[in-house]
This record gives sequence, C-alpha cells and structure tokens, in this order.
Amino acid sequence: MKKIILLILLFASTFGYAQEMACCKTTSNDMRAMADDSEFVATHEAPLPFNYTEQAGKMITFSTPDGKTGSAYEVLSSTPTNNFLIITHEWWGLNDYIKQRADELQKTLGNINVIAVDMYDGKVATTADSAGKYMKAATNDRIMNILQGAIAFAGKDARIFSLGWCFGGGYALQTAILAGKQGVGCVMYYGMPETDMAKLKVLHCDVLGLFANMDKWISPLVVKNFQDNMKKAGKKLEVKSYNADHAFANPSNPKYDKVSAEDANQAAVAFIKARL
Repeated sequence: MKKIILLILLFASTFGYAQEMACCKTTSNDMRAMADDSEFVATHEAPLPFNYTEQAGKMITFSTPDGKTGSAYEVLSSTPTNNFLIITHEWWGLNDYIKQRADELQKTLGNINVIAVDMYDGKVATTADSAGKYMKAATNDRIMNILQGAIAFAGKDARIFSLGWCFGGGYALQTAILAGKQGVGCVMYYGMPETDMAKLKVLHCDVLGLFANMDKWISPLVVKNFQDNMKKAGKKLEVKSYNADHAFANPSNPKYDKVSAEDANQAAVAFIKARL
C-alpha cells in the first residue's frame, strides 16, 4: 500500500513539474503555436464588424533595419513632445478597433504621440482561421525589425512607452526591451512574458501586467513565473489579475468583460501618466 501511495505522489509531482516546465519554456514568440490549438482559436470568435470613420490619425511608413518598410497608424499630440506610445495589436492585426484605441489613448493621455504598428504588413484578419495564419506567418525577425524601425522613427530623444494585447502583449514587452534606456514604461495585456533572464536584465523600465485568472494559456502559473523572473532580474513589475478570460478587454470578443476592461484601462492610463 505504501508503495502505491509513493508512486501516486511521484506521478503527481512529476506531472506538476512537467506542466510548470511547459509554461516556463514558453516565450512571447511562442504564441504562434497557439494558432494550432483549436481551443485557443475557439475563444477568438470573429470580431464584430466595425468601420471607424472618425480617425484622428493617419497611416505612416518608416524604414526597418532589414531594408524593408514598416507601416503604422500614427496619432500626434497637439503640441510637440518626445513622449511616444508604441502599440502592438492582438492577433487580428491593425484593424479599426486598434485605431480607435490609439485615438482614445492619445486623447486621454494628451502629451504623447501614439504609433500603432502593423506587425502583419498590411494584412487584417476577419476570421479566427485567417488570424491564426497571419500570426504564424509573422516571423519574429520581421516583427522585431518593425519594432526597431518604429523606435528609430520616434527618434533618439524619444521617451518610449509600449502597450499591447494578446499576441501584441508579449511584443509590448519586447518593444520595451528593444528601446533600452529610452524605455519609460510598458503595459502588457495577457501577453506571453519573456523568460530569458538575459533579456529581462537589460529592461530599463517598469512593467504593468494585466492578466486574466481564467486564461488557460497566459495562466496564473505563467504570471507567477514572470513575477519570479522579474524579481530575480531586479526589475519592477506590477500585476493586476482579473476574474475574467483571455481577451477580456476586447469589446468585439464574446468574452469581453466591461467592468474588468474599464478597470484595466484606468490602471494602464494611470501607469503611463505617472511617467509622462
């Protein structure tokens, strides 16, 4: 009987360790693999049709280090400023919902220029199937070049903030890392954290993580590991976790949680304003 109990305990501990390691080895770039996860795809029903005609900004282009051209939706402050917020979209692409959020954030924050980058090079998904294909096709190298191009476009004197959701949540953190000493603050909504300690150690700004307790992918365990890694790296991370599901802040998502989304937005705005 004792042997049976010991075997059960051994199996349980091994299974738990395997689960933890599976979470720990995932990086922000590994979210592409989720495009093959039918359950993950099922949580992203097609966004409600939305045509945003009252755009305050405009589309721009900029050079990227790989010799190509990147594009973004830019909303400028009414007065000149070196504050820039680089927005990284979720897996749908740079659609009108993201442009609307860019306008709203610029209006609320005021003294900041907003650049919502296009990580899909012009492609916008309207179905979960196409979103998955675009996310998988967007190589990490290309996206990093786009982000580097956006930072260079902002200029050497720019104070860089970053904010993103889901797929773009992980890349908001990557933007902050790429920005180096120009980085001022990062807000990541339910994005996959970086697990490479060497990268976290070169981060120069504080991070606000907005996560969902019912998220099966960016799970509470993933968040806990992120907190531990940031502490080891000597970096400041503030975490707010909501009793909601993945993509709770997206109004076009059936699992949109208005109360949690509004609270998260207030937290994000306060976090950025405190550092402007």
